[in-house]
Amino acid sequence: MFRIAGKHAQKWFAHEGGGHRWQRIPPTEKRGRVHTSTVTVVVLEQARPTEVSICSRDLEITYSRGSGPGGQHRNKTATAVRIRHTPSGLTVRVDGGRSQTDNREQAMMLLRTRLLAMAREQGRKTRSQARRRQAGSGMRGDKIRTIQVRNNLVIDHRRGTRMSFRKYARGLLGELQQ
Repeated sequence: MFRIAGKHAQKWFAHEGGGHRWQRIPPTEKRGRVHTSTVTVVVLEQARPTEVSICSRDLEITYSRGSGPGGQHRNKTATAVRIRHTPSGLTVRVDGGRSQTDNREQAMMLLRTRLLAMAREQGRKTRSQARRRQAGSGMRGDKIRTIQVRNNLVIDHRRGTRMSFRKYARGLLGELQQ
């Protein structure tokens, strides 16, 4: 795995995902036989940090009396906080402290944490689906490019274009993009 960044990185690597067939004669090959390898390439955008913004109209906040130890104040005042986030259906209840304000802050923090975890999981699923879609099965029919080191040739099967391996190895991909 590696990261590529730059002004035109998205443009140059957007269509690289798929199977690449690499044909070469290794330096240790005594009889000059061509060895073929298959490389599966997946190109994904770098994940951006997910921000959780909670709109107050999306929340249903209810207060109730706390239970358990804490004395008369806890048993007679509505310090327990229940917050329901209507778009996601998540519900959080906090009744640990004697203060309604502290419990509300704790519940909001817990809700934000759970929403962030849900957003990250959804992002992970989306990236995983994109990865599977690009990688394919890795079989011969999935190939998008053949690299023949011996013949100094690179063939892009989707576009039907060809270029020299030497240019390809130096990163001069302009002929394949046409």
